[in-house]
Amino acid sequence: MSLRAWATPLIIGSFLIMAVSGVAMFFHVEIGAMKGVHEWAGLVMAAAGVAHVVLNWRAFTLYFKRPIANAIMAAGAVVLGLSAAISVEGAGGNPVVAVMGAMGNARLEQLAALTGEEPGALAARLQAGGYAVTGPDETVGALAEGDRGKQGAILSAIFSTQQGAVATQ
Repeated sequence: MSLRAWATPLIIGSFLIMAVSGVAMFFHVEIGAMKGVHEWAGLVMAAAGVAHVVLNWRAFTLYFKRPIANAIMAAGAVVLGLSAAISVEGAGGNPVVAVMGAMGNARLEQLAALTGEEPGALAARLQAGGYAVTGPDETVGALAEGDRGKQGAILSAIFSTQQGAVATQ
């Protein structure tokens, strides 16, 4: 089988795995063997990328004559270098985790203000969706009982663009 027959399809397949699993892991959604599959798909994608460049060498070299392409490639190299050189220990970690923690500690009335909905209406909407809401002063964390998946579902229901759509427990 020729290199051309498998290089680009392998890039596409590994990109799909890397994109979906990478976004999921960014939001701390790790299901099953996702992390391991993500890591192995990265190795496969690197090998397929080398094969793709070999197959398309002439076209690849033409990118070095384009200023925008050079700037993008240089930016990628700088980010890679910095990511290896800079320690993020104690730097606060992923900001999404901090935001989710803050949202979990927020009272329903505070979140209602963010959505433009009346606190009582939000509480009623969540109650209709099967959540045991006692009032607008309750926190999402208390409703979720420490379950991050449930907290995410409640926040999704709160910020749903379809005000009638509430995911049930």
